[in-house]
Amino acid sequence: MNQVPDKIKKQIQLVQRGEITEYYVYLNIAKRIKDKQNKDILEKIALQEKAHYDIWTDFLHAPAKPNKKKIFFYKILNFLLGYTFALKIMERGEDRAKIFYTEISQYVGQASQIALDEDEHEKELIEMLDEDRLNYVGAMVLGLNDALVELSGTLAGLTFALADPKLISLSGLITGIAASLSMAASQYLSEKADNNKNALKSALYTGIAYVITVALLILPYLLIPNPYISLVVMLGTVVFIIFFFNYYISVAKNIPFKKRFIQMSIISLSVAAISFGIGMLIKLVLGISV
Repeated sequence: MNQVPDKIKKQIQLVQRGEITEYYVYLNIAKRIKDKQNKDILEKIALQEKAHYDIWTDFLHAPAKPNKKKIFFYKILNFLLGYTFALKIMERGEDRAKIFYTEISQYVGQASQIALDEDEHEKELIEMLDEDRLNYVGAMVLGLNDALVELSGTLAGLTFALADPKLISLSGLITGIAASLSMAASQYLSEKADNNKNALKSALYTGIAYVITVALLILPYLLIPNPYISLVVMLGTVVFIIFFFNYYISVAKNIPFKKRFIQMSIISLSVAAISFGIGMLIKLVLGISV
């Protein structure tokens, strides 16, 4: 122990605390899961983290307290975005620890084995997780993408044609609610035709994604008196929604982020720009002033 530099000891203490923290994170998430297979997987990973913690505790001859703030953070992340996303975000943070394990293997013989566990076993186990909501990503993408393209274009066109935030928000809300019901019904009939026994659930995910998007896009017109400022904020919201959703999917499903984000952004903003131009043209041609 005396041969280990103080800098390395401090790093080991940080890793030790990280292992016991992650033990409680996995255990807490497992307690909230009803599916036995997923529960067993998470409990297995938790025990593996605890075993790593015990190795560092034996080495340091001192226990460590878990990071309660980090445990609470992952509880919230799990509640809002699901356990697959929360755990994969946590695993990304462990990449730095793996480099450290390689560095200290000359001082702690078991460090190499711990690095192997972190690199292979935990990732393999997490990939085995089958979270229900991720099975309906296609339905959510359908609702989200359709709402972004259709409503952003509608609101952009109405902004110039009407120039009244209350009328714009009212028209957008009516259009959005009607479109969300239509989209959900179409998704249900499509899935039903394919004999999908979860057709109703798929339709609900589509409809909910659509309604949430509608609410977020209309909100600027309800809060900001100037319709043109509302338009800019609305378009910023479009880009944020596209960024957030694609980041979520890229983490949870291990798919590329950049290409999908750029494609959706270009399509949505292009439709909004064309619709704004059409609204301007209609107002000038018809000579309508609201």
